[in-house]
Formats: sequence, structure tokens, C-alpha cells
Amino acid sequence: MTVWINGELLPDDDAQVSVFDHGLVAGDGVFETIKVAAGVPFAMTRHLQRLRRSALGLGLPEPDLDGIRAGALALVAASQALPLARMRITFTAGKAPLGSERGNSPATSIVAMAAQPFPAATVDVVTVPWPRNERGALSGLKTTSYGENVRALAYAGEHGGSEAIFANTVGQLCEGTGTNVFVVHGGRLLTPPLSSGCLAGVTRALVIEWAGADEQDLPLDALAQADEAFLCGTTRDVQPIRNVNGTPLPAAPGPVTKKAAEIFALRAAETIDP
Repeated sequence: MTVWINGELLPDDDAQVSVFDHGLVAGDGVFETIKVAAGVPFAMTRHLQRLRRSALGLGLPEPDLDGIRAGALALVAASQALPLARMRITFTAGKAPLGSERGNSPATSIVAMAAQPFPAATVDVVTVPWPRNERGALSGLKTTSYGENVRALAYAGEHGGSEAIFANTVGQLCEGTGTNVFVVHGGRLLTPPLSSGCLAGVTRALVIEWAGADEQDLPLDALAQADEAFLCGTTRDVQPIRNVNGTPLPAAPGPVTKKAAEIFALRAAETIDP
């Protein structure tokens, strides 16, 4: 495999990041995951714009989006075209002391890519006992500080699920570890607002725009009590939820979910960079 680091295409065995990189030492970085289908990246502009927002929100320097885009496209051109691949763009604070303070080194930019399995037809989810902090410094930012997600996903696996669902500090439905959540109640398609602390997902925004979902504060149990529900994310598109905490939902997929999935697939096929 080939990797792009700071302007260079390198074999993955030769690609190196300093052990003093603050992204490694303190999780001081941001990232994006982009779906690459048959060698074609999807929604790259939206992902790069969010990378910039996350970087500035974390107090990092502004990323060179044109340079990163060029590097990403060069990596795709140099790589084998796979049916489905995951591209990971990572932007960190660069080398720094072994502590929380940042150094004065240039930022580190990395683009890597690997094969991605196609998503399962449905997903089982588990709510976890730890809240998202909607008032925290990292709220709404896609940072590399993913330890909380790793722990939550492991908890979900231990309880029969493949995705973990968080409430926020006031008990409202928030998000998954790498997904946004939509529920259907009385025929209405609803999703938590960004004020809940959830990430402004690229797929989430497209589902709202294309399928006509409404943002609404929801209690956590709105998920288990939904007529139907689904997750969305870069590597999932629209994925129906089969059960919540081991209890099946009435339909997976239900009619609203089916329609949202069909609309998403149709519109996504019309343009690679919506």
C-alpha cells in the first residue's frame, strides 16, 4: 500500500511519523474518513471543509486543503481500485514536548487508504452508560481523541451489538461512536440536533437535505420506542437498526428507512461531490 505524508507518496513500510508527534502523544489532531467506491472518492469537498472546521475548533493551524486534496487524489491514482475503500485523512499538531502543551513544529498531514467491507444489511445497537458531553471542548469536532469511542464500542460488542449509542449529559439521544442516528415516530423522520453534542456528519447532512428529516431533541428511549430507526455514516450510508439493547424494533427496514436509503443511493449516484 502507498501512503501520502506531508506532500510525499511513500510505501507504507517507509511511511514514518515521529514518536513525539502530538497526535500520538496527546491525541491532538483531527481526521476525516472518505468513502472511495471503485476508485472514486465521495463528497470530498464536504469532508475537507469539516476537516478545516475541526482543526480550527481544536486550535490547530489551518490545513492546506488544496494540498491535501491533491495528495488524496494522487494516492487514489497510485493505488489499486477496490470495490470499496476507506480513505483516512489525518491532520495533527506535529512534533511537540511529551506533555499536553504544543510545540512549534509544522503540522503533520497524512492520507492513507485500505479496503473496506460493505456494510451489513442491518445493525444491532447498544446504549452505553457513559454520556457525550455536549458542552465539552471537543463537542462537535472530529478529533483523533477516540479512546471513549473505543471503550464504548467494546462495551457494545460485549452486550451483543456492533455499534454503541450515546446519550448526552441531560439524557437526550446523541450519536454513535462513528455514526449519526435517525428515528421514525408516527411517520416523521427525526434526528438529534447538533446542539445535542453529535457530530455534524456529512452523510447526516445529506440525509436531512435529500430525505427531508427534521432535527429535534429526543430522549434516549426514543430510539428503543421508535417505529423504525437507522444509522448513517460514511462507510454505512443508510443502515437500518434491527434491535436496541437486544429488543427488536417493529421493522428493519421500515418504509421510511427504505425510502431514505433509496433516495440517498439515487442522489449519491448522480454526483461524486454533492
